[in-house]
Amino acid sequence: MIPPTELRDIIRSGLLSFPVTPFDADNAFNASAFSAHLEWLSAHPVAGLIVAGGTGELFSLTPAEVVEVTRTAKAAQPNAPIIAGCGYGTKLACEMAQGIEAAGGDGILLLPHYLIHGPQDGLAAHVSAVCRSTRMGVIVYNRDNSRISAETLARLAADCPNLIGFKDGTGDIDTVRRITIENGDRLAYIGGMPTHELFAQAYRGAGVDTYSSAVFNFVPETAVAFFKAFSARDDATCARMLQDFYYPFARIRDSKTGYAVSAIKAGVALRGFATGSVRSPLTDLTEEERAMMADLIAGRR
Repeated sequence: MIPPTELRDIIRSGLLSFPVTPFDADNAFNASAFSAHLEWLSAHPVAGLIVAGGTGELFSLTPAEVVEVTRTAKAAQPNAPIIAGCGYGTKLACEMAQGIEAAGGDGILLLPHYLIHGPQDGLAAHVSAVCRSTRMGVIVYNRDNSRISAETLARLAADCPNLIGFKDGTGDIDTVRRITIENGDRLAYIGGMPTHELFAQAYRGAGVDTYSSAVFNFVPETAVAFFKAFSARDDATCARMLQDFYYPFARIRDSKTGYAVSAIKAGVALRGFATGSVRSPLTDLTEEERAMMADLIAGRR
């Protein structure tokens, strides 16, 4: 296991990947297809893999499947930091974290708890309990019904040595900037908006210098090129790539709820990998939309 502070520094060093989780014809996790996809992606540099996350359909996986995904990822890419999605209620999240650690995981991305909105002291108790349950590094993900304030996160960072990162998918730049100022170098900061390349430059102004890329799943060359331009503050290249690829992709993604995951999985399938369908309640792209994705991918190859 990579020590938490070392994992934090690795995360800061480059782009993060959010692999999809493939399923077979019986809707079960397809470990061989997952390994093949990860091996193909390994030719392109990333600072870490976040498996069984939002793009990896954590919301549809059982805890045992999350453990299996983690174990498979570590076997396929033994030298890459493996961070796994973790969530739901506190007791279940703690058990999942322990299973991920036992499977060879290096860290967890703590996604929102289930259903309800909690007060700040309740969210703090939840995060603190998960941190205490594992030796791995923990990254908190602000999104949907789980939004930790700058003040709460600062207290957690002081109390939980293995809390190493903060990821944002809310778009609340004011809170993000308060968090980065309040915590400084204590945490790694990750952009987590859907298709974060669309927001990366704005988030950089709030102190967020890296992000997880979902399109890396099927156009890794494009994702790496954008991150290189972003890191070099080559805004002209970023603008061109946004116009040529990312905004057209976003038009497909935005055509139906849940396509932020479905379109990525379709892209991976179009590159020749077995992915299976997304699990309900998500739905797959239509044939017309898949054709649009194919044209978009062909323009980037």
